[in-house]
Amino acid sequence: MFVSFLILTLLHVQTAVLARPGGESIGCDDYLGSDKVVDKCGVCGGDNTGCQVVSGVFKHALTSLGYHRVVEIPQGATKINITEMHKSNNYLALRSRSGRSIINGNWAIDRPGKYEGGGTMFTYKRPNEISSTAGESFLAEGPTNEILDVYMIHQQPNPGVHYEYVIMGTNAISPQVPPHRRPGEPFHGQLLPEGRSQEAGEEKERTEEKEGLHGGAPEIFTSESAQTFSARHPDRFSSHWPGNLVLPAPQPPRRSRDHNWKQLGTTECSTTCGKGSQYPVFRCVHRNTHEEVPESYCDSSTKPTPEEEPCSIFPCPAFWDIGEWSECSKTCGLGMQHRQVLCRQVYANRSLTVQPYRCQHLEKPETTSTCQLKICSEWQIRTDWTSCSVPCGVGQRTRDVKCVSNIGDVVDDEECNMKLRPNDVENCDMGPCARSWFLTEWGERCSAECGAGVRTRSVVCMTNHISSLPLEGCGNNRPAEATPCDNGPCMGKVEWFAGSWSQCSIECGSGTQQREVICVRKNADTFEVLDPYECSFLEKPPSQQSCHLKPCGAKWFNTEWSMCSKSCQGGFRVREVRCLSDDMALSNLCDPQWKPEEKESCNPQDCVPEVDESCKDRYYNCNVVVQARLCVYNYYKTACCASCTRVANRHAGFLGSR
Repeated sequence: MFVSFLILTLLHVQTAVLARPGGESIGCDDYLGSDKVVDKCGVCGGDNTGCQVVSGVFKHALTSLGYHRVVEIPQGATKINITEMHKSNNYLALRSRSGRSIINGNWAIDRPGKYEGGGTMFTYKRPNEISSTAGESFLAEGPTNEILDVYMIHQQPNPGVHYEYVIMGTNAISPQVPPHRRPGEPFHGQLLPEGRSQEAGEEKERTEEKEGLHGGAPEIFTSESAQTFSARHPDRFSSHWPGNLVLPAPQPPRRSRDHNWKQLGTTECSTTCGKGSQYPVFRCVHRNTHEEVPESYCDSSTKPTPEEEPCSIFPCPAFWDIGEWSECSKTCGLGMQHRQVLCRQVYANRSLTVQPYRCQHLEKPETTSTCQLKICSEWQIRTDWTSCSVPCGVGQRTRDVKCVSNIGDVVDDEECNMKLRPNDVENCDMGPCARSWFLTEWGERCSAECGAGVRTRSVVCMTNHISSLPLEGCGNNRPAEATPCDNGPCMGKVEWFAGSWSQCSIECGSGTQQREVICVRKNADTFEVLDPYECSFLEKPPSQQSCHLKPCGAKWFNTEWSMCSKSCQGGFRVREVRCLSDDMALSNLCDPQWKPEEKESCNPQDCVPEVDESCKDRYYNCNVVVQARLCVYNYYKTACCASCTRVANRHAGFLGSR
């Protein structure tokens, strides 16, 4: 009898404490005032030794764009946290070893949200606030049922990726988190031993009742509470009960024993689909008539705390999730823009990407669309065709074509599509023309001022635009272009005589050629050479003319050597060398092997000590005066007497050796 009373008293105390609003906290072991918490391994009161925490930072400097593997998440991993250490233009990606993309695969960037993969649910976060510096992250509770790989889509320098996950060690035990209690479940999560049925448990309880464990105790539980908290053997209870517990003295029955709390339905479900939540509603009723009475009739300390219950757990209908339109492919005129359209479904308050066939009951929105930011400039024909350039035969005609903007301004041709430019020049055929020989009059001057010569005229076969005669063509009877003439004997006449032109002075490009021009007197059979002044009254033929041969291409050109940097003991001088084309423009087509030297040594001879004590350099930088050719001035010639004298002597010696 005492044992039964003790057990019922303990249960009453514990029930009242657990249900007391604002009481002390309950540890993960379900004991009031306990400070035990679940460690990283999921063990209640554990010391994190039952598992292994793997963490690190991926800091490799990447060079090529694209996907780069960051870390492998093994099978069975929990508490997964993959976080970019700083905001960047890179993206994190996740895929399974089977090749299935979970997040940001196949160069498609997913929205932040919940994504199922590897047997767990990943939360993908991408902060986009301007002031935020946080990077992307993947978070999941796990455990995973397959190996997963984390990648980085590299687009800019890697800011570092921190990774952390937990794997169970060889000495790890299963997580001991108390199960969520529901009405009718054993207290403290004390499940029936393996192999025993529910009937066996009930039979044991009936046996305990027959042995007097329940019979003599005061009736302090309602029928509902007796179902929720079943009595157990004292030594089973003592293993979970705090050792310093002081049992309270038996209390007399309360006045509210005729009334108790009863669940009368539940609240409405928070959602119509996709797993919502609802709560039981408890009311104070008479225990016999079950008639609802004011709550003051019941003990408020024994009122059960409503616990959240799932409802409407069937998934919501799938829907098309429409992304933002991309930029137009063209800045003017008709272009294209694209957007991402994904089939998504809400389940357990999480939006998941699912296979497109689940949205087949809905019309899929367009993923591409035409766009036009502004009207492009267009070609306009401003004038009609001009008349043909010839009255007969084939000529040309023109018209004015301009590129005009959408507001009517004439702009550069490049702003219009050059492939669509209308022709502004075309051939025109005015029909066949009559052809005949056209002649000029004979020249008045004989080719020889004395003796036999010729007179000439021009003869050309061309179209006759004026005559309407039925001429059929020029034919082979070309009129003569020269006729003989004689201005009398040439005895004693003075004239300039020019020889043949010499070869061109260069092998390519533009050069000159010469010829001899002499003054002669022509006798009957001979020529007499005279002084040039005898022919001074006559116009002298040119003795030199320019000649033009094939283009030379690029050639090396150089300036004259500069002054030597030192007058003795070895200096250097420089010149500028350039590769120039025929039009004297800079070119890179010259052969580098034939490039002239740009620097060479000079004045290797030893310096001769000054002999004349009155002729010395007063300044240390007299070599600059020499290089600037200032020795011609008396001031510098005196101030830098020694240097100027050496240059003058060297120059005199150079002229003498020539």
